[in-house]
Amino acid sequence: MTNLNEMIEDLKRRRDELALKIHLGSKDAQDEWDELEKKWSKFQNDAELNESGKGIGSAIDQLGTELEKAYERLKKAL
Repeated sequence: MTNLNEMIEDLKRRRDELALKIHLGSKDAQDEWDELEKKWSKFQNDAELNESGKGIGSAIDQLGTELEKAYERLKKAL
């Protein structure tokens, strides 16, 4: 569970950093950010379900990895 908590905290930090940059960024970056926000909401909901014992760990890991890669790609684009 610690690994999931670390992933959540890392994604929150990356998300916060990018939110500030996106606010001042391009329309393309804003569009990608909007899509990532939808995925972030799903990730948070799935993580909460996992923590409550419903066990959807592999889906959360996959979505978390997808968010990490997308945040990094967007960060490099800015």
